[in-house]
This record gives sequence, structure tokens and C-alpha cells, in this order.
Amino acid sequence: MSTHVKRAYRYRFCPTDAQAAELSRTFGCVRKVYNMALAARTEAWARQERVSYHQTSAMLTAWKKTEELAYLNDVSSVPLQQCLRHLQVAFTNFFGKRAKYPRFKSRKKSRRSAEYTTSAFRFRDGKLTLAKMTEPLAVVWSRPLPEGAKPSTVTVSQDSAGRWFVSLLCDDPSVQPLPATGQAIGVDVGLNHLLTLSTGEKIANPRHERRDRTALAKQQRRLAKKEKGSANRARARLKIAKIHARIADRRRDTLHKLTTRLVRENQTVVIEDLTVRNMVKNRKLARAISDAAWSEFRSMLEYKAQWYGREVIAVDRWFPSSRLCSACNTLRDTMPLNIRTWTCDCGVTHDRDVNAANSLLAAGLAVAVCGAGVRPQRSTPDRQSATKQKPSRREP
Repeated sequence: MSTHVKRAYRYRFCPTDAQAAELSRTFGCVRKVYNMALAARTEAWARQERVSYHQTSAMLTAWKKTEELAYLNDVSSVPLQQCLRHLQVAFTNFFGKRAKYPRFKSRKKSRRSAEYTTSAFRFRDGKLTLAKMTEPLAVVWSRPLPEGAKPSTVTVSQDSAGRWFVSLLCDDPSVQPLPATGQAIGVDVGLNHLLTLSTGEKIANPRHERRDRTALAKQQRRLAKKEKGSANRARARLKIAKIHARIADRRRDTLHKLTTRLVRENQTVVIEDLTVRNMVKNRKLARAISDAAWSEFRSMLEYKAQWYGREVIAVDRWFPSSRLCSACNTLRDTMPLNIRTWTCDCGVTHDRDVNAANSLLAAGLAVAVCGAGVRPQRSTPDRQSATKQKPSRREP
């Protein structure tokens, strides 16, 4: 079965001074239009009225004709229209109870980006030229695009570390389902070991943030001494942002390698449906949990499994994987975090994490075979769990 996958290819580029100025103006106009449209829709909502995308598009036309907002005509109109479409998607997700109410964009905190459709860029002979620009972008083509690729949208962004990126969205015919295999594996995430597999393999936690913690603390102390609004404070902030970017790049690279390996080697991957947003409220473990990036791991695993014809099963968060003997299914009453190995009444000695991975695998296979209800509660709320259990806090 063939799949139709749209894939974004992201590259670094170095803009000229004129290009950087043009893109910065575009980012500012996109933020201004988004905030004005959001304010208009919020005021209308208070009057119990709804404003659609087409109405905000008409508002944009009227705004451009005013003397105060005439500068909106100086940038390409396509990114401004796209930000209105993004706002419409945000409201659709809000009314569908999939997201919170849209928030206003901040000049300092929000992501600086602009999206161009096919009418606002030219891609020929490996050169990308955006609207309102005379020269192509100096893109560093670190990997080739699919043969004959025709980008449908181009997104230009600048991160907090000052790096410029361009993302090209195009069809990728090379993404095809992998040959089927009967291999299934259970994965238990943790802090001492990032992943523990049901095969007994343990993957060490790189702890990327800890490696740069000393340098990060040093730069943060220097930042605290700088006068607010000064050029020295801006330079100090940039140094901190570069450290955070380096940490995030290493973490993302590690997760990509792990998830790609799991998807290629296994037909079914069973994980646990952890509520990371609640777990990081634990002040003692928040930094370590955030550094492990369990949510990002699951997100990567799920979309890659969808690409390559694999299956990811998420077991309910209350499933007592650590307290359940994977050999005889005996359920222990308690299992403190300091206990890393334990012996069941049946005589089998378990490694805590390996046993949890095996218990998750067994529960996940029960879902695949007989449809037992150990999937996340948000997707199948009416199902009963495959094992009777009392609610307990999930051990990391």
C-alpha cells in the first residue's frame, strides 16, 4: 500500500543585510496582522458574534488602505494571508476542544516566521527566491530534496539564537511502507535509562542539558548583571540562546536516531501514555523529565510509524507495569522508586524497568489481538482496563 507523504525539509541559510531587513519587516507585519485579527475576533466573540477567515481577510484589505497601517503594503501579501489562515486553524482547534484559546504573539517570545505559498516564491535550478527579493537565498543544502520535488509552501524562520532557517514542504515519494515483520517490542521510558526495551536492552540517558549546565549557569549569572535594554544584555541573552539551541539540537538528533531504529526493526511498538505536563509539576524531577523529552519521543515515533506502516500502541497511564509480574501476572500492592529489582512469589527475579517493558508489551498485544481497553483514556474512554487496578502515581 503506497502512502502520500508531505515532508518538510529544513535548511540553514545566511541572508544578506537587505534580505534580513526584508524578512524582519515581514515577521513584524505578520505578528501585527495576527494580533489585530485575534483582537477583532475576540471582541466579536464578546458580542456573541463570530468572525470568519473571509471577514478577517476583508479587514486586512481595509487596514492596508489606512495611513497608520500603510506599511503593510511594503511586504508580500501572502505571509499576511497565511497568518490569517493559521489563526482560523487555531480557532477551529479551540472550538474542537483540541487546544486552548489562541494567544497574542509577542515581539520577544513568539516564534519569528513567515509562510510563503507557490505564488510568492520561485524555486528553479536549486535556487530559492522569495517575493520582494531580487537575489536568491544562500541556502546550505545539507541534504538533497526528493528528485523532481516541487515545494508547495516555504516557511522562513529565525530562532532565538539568531539562526535563519527555511523549510520546504513537498511530496516525498521515497517514504513507503517497510516490509512487514512480526517483531513487537515494549518500551519503558525513564530517567536513569532513557529507554528500556522488553528485549532487556537499556539505552543510556545522554542528559544533554546536564552537560552544558555549568556553562549555562555562568552565562545566566552574567545576564543578570546587565542593564535591561542595553546592548550588552542583548549579547548576553544571545549567548544563552545559543547554548539552549545546542542542547535542543543534540536532543533532537538522539531522538531521531532512536525512533527511526525502533520503527525499522519492529512492526509493533508499545509505549505508555504518560501525562508529561502533569509530571513536570514535580519540582524535584521537572528538569530531568524535560531533558528526557518523552513527549517529543512519542510524537516522532507516531508519525514515523504512520509513514512506514508500523503500529504504535499506547497503554493507559494507570496500567501498573512496574508492579505487575510479567511471568505470572501477580500484582504487588506497592513498589517504591528505590526498589530497582524485586522477586515475585513465583520465584522470578525482575529488573524493575525490564519487567515494566515486558508488561507493557503483553498489554499492548492484548489490544492488538482482542481489543482490550488499555489505550489512552482520551481516545477510548468507555473501555475497561485489561487488568484491574487502583489509581496510583506513575513511576518515572
